[in-house]
Amino acid sequence: MRNADAPALTVVPTEAETDTGGAPLQVPPVVTKELDKSKPDIEHASVEDDPRSWSNTRKTAILFIISGASVIGGLCANIQNPANAQIEQQLHASSGQISLSLSLFILVQGNFPVLWSAVSEIKGRKLVYLASVSLFTLGSAIVAVSKSIGVLIGMRILQAIGSSAVLSIGAATLADIYEPHQRGAKVGVYYCAPLLGPSLGPIIGGVLTQAFSWRAVFWFLVIWGGVIFFAFLALFKDTFRKERSLTYQNVLRRRTNGRKRVSEKPSKDIEAQPPIATVEDGKDITLSFADVNPFPPFFNILRRKNNVVILIPSGLLFAFGFSITYTCARTLSLYYNYDALKTGLVLLSFGIGSMLGSILGGRWSDRTLARLKAANGGVSFPEMRLESTKIAMLGLPPAVIGYAWVCQERVHVAAMCIMLFLSGFFSIWIYSSTLAYVVDTNTGSSSSAVAANSSIRGASAFVAAEVAVPLQDAIGDGGLYTIWAGLMLFAELVILLVIYGGKQWREASIDKEKRKSAGVR
Repeated sequence: MRNADAPALTVVPTEAETDTGGAPLQVPPVVTKELDKSKPDIEHASVEDDPRSWSNTRKTAILFIISGASVIGGLCANIQNPANAQIEQQLHASSGQISLSLSLFILVQGNFPVLWSAVSEIKGRKLVYLASVSLFTLGSAIVAVSKSIGVLIGMRILQAIGSSAVLSIGAATLADIYEPHQRGAKVGVYYCAPLLGPSLGPIIGGVLTQAFSWRAVFWFLVIWGGVIFFAFLALFKDTFRKERSLTYQNVLRRRTNGRKRVSEKPSKDIEAQPPIATVEDGKDITLSFADVNPFPPFFNILRRKNNVVILIPSGLLFAFGFSITYTCARTLSLYYNYDALKTGLVLLSFGIGSMLGSILGGRWSDRTLARLKAANGGVSFPEMRLESTKIAMLGLPPAVIGYAWVCQERVHVAAMCIMLFLSGFFSIWIYSSTLAYVVDTNTGSSSSAVAANSSIRGASAFVAAEVAVPLQDAIGDGGLYTIWAGLMLFAELVILLVIYGGKQWREASIDKEKRKSAGVR
């Protein structure tokens, strides 16, 4: 038996220790006190109170809490729309200032998660959830009592900052508690929650504005934020384990002075990611400000070709959903003479389609991954999951074309509801699988990867919001959504490129990172 006073040190290979051919690089011999022959990988590193071993009841509770929090993001982006006319009148604002309050919200909400995700990788998920929901609730309260449009715009930005955290680390939290083969269905359930926002937002906003005033809309958000805050405080147990964080692992390797032991080439199975270095007394390691810097992990995500390529259709799909709910409300008001409540009921069809697409698409994604893994000798890789999107690709462009010309020709609203349902169903079926792929292919830095996804989709939605009304006025819904149908077809082609070429791109990027870490050109 080893001395109980001597901590066991096991250092196993990193990705940087094999060259392109898989042959080990020459490294100086090292002394190890005990070798762990199990060679744990970052997905399955041994941790205390492993969240993946928790009961299904606890996991389900966590899933529902973060889903409830994620409703905030989608709801807050849309709930203001029915109140815009009253806000403009009472705060003496211009239509341009009202538009700015909406577009800046979605832009900030998409880009701020980069900071939240970095902090969560160091301080854990719970602290970030509590801090972000507090900011959201504070911003909502100040908006509710604001007496100028400047204060309203500023506090809408604070709302965006607060509501953005769960959109990034929510998926990372699911990665903490679920194995890769389970994530598709769970991400589908999680992502259907913010999809309630575009549907329920106009209904809730319209009812509250008509019954009370526009300020009641934001007091409602204060109440919702308070409920979510206390849910996190009392019921949520932190899922983050630093041993499964690439940030922590990189610091650990540096602080163990590069002591390594070379072993065989890591498995390519997405459920058996590259081996890690472990130190039994790792609790003593603390991280500095330089370690917390969110931008290196963010740009590391963007250095991989497969990540950059998949983020293109992800951004387009999200921007499409934002655009169609924004312009549909305008079409119903201008040409169908619908009030805020009726408009919200029509938009509910898009939300229902989106929720069903998210749940069913996630389940189909998991089944597809399991089937292809079994056919490949029990070895899986992330691109297998994207195969599940092919069935939805057949329906999305026709549904968008159908919506375009139903609106253009002012057909009965029932036809519009059908096209909205189908557009939401197929687009989110595809989007939920791309989000799961982003998590699967960036093991150990899932929150940074989802933050990069949020940044791209936020910028895409900002552009879509700014150009939607001018294009709608210039070429009508028929022309606008025929263009969107073309963009959806382009997004599908890009996803197919990732399905058939992503594995090679990903492995080439990993090989390049190995060479860079080893100092080999």
